[in-house]
Amino acid sequence: EAQVVESGGGLVQPGGSLRLSCAASGFTFDEYSIGWFRQAPGKEREGVSYTSSGDISAYYAASVKGRFTILSDNAKNTVYLQMNSLKPEDTGVYHCAPVYHGTLVIASSIFDWGPGTQVTVSS
Repeated sequence: EAQVVESGGGLVQPGGSLRLSCAASGFTFDEYSIGWFRQAPGKEREGVSYTSSGDISAYYAASVKGRFTILSDNAKNTVYLQMNSLKPEDTGVYHCAPVYHGTLVIASSIFDWGPGTQVTVSS
């Protein structure tokens, strides 16, 4: 199956920045895009962003647009999520996953959720 390993989370003050990494294996970015999701305790998992593919533009949730940027390094099979101007409501466990191009729909037949990486925004 596909595998992803998230890293880069940590504790940051409001207004600060973090860069998350998603190292992928078992599939290519031509087959699937990478989506980023986050979940806080007691809340539903939320789609944050997905990578561009061909004529399909990258996606950002309204809550993060203008603050987050997604970047693919195809040669390294790695996707980054640059998070700037972080807010306390950005706190949560961040996961990446293969998604169908232009969607936040998980390619569930090839993927199982991993532990993700914790992002905490607090003063």
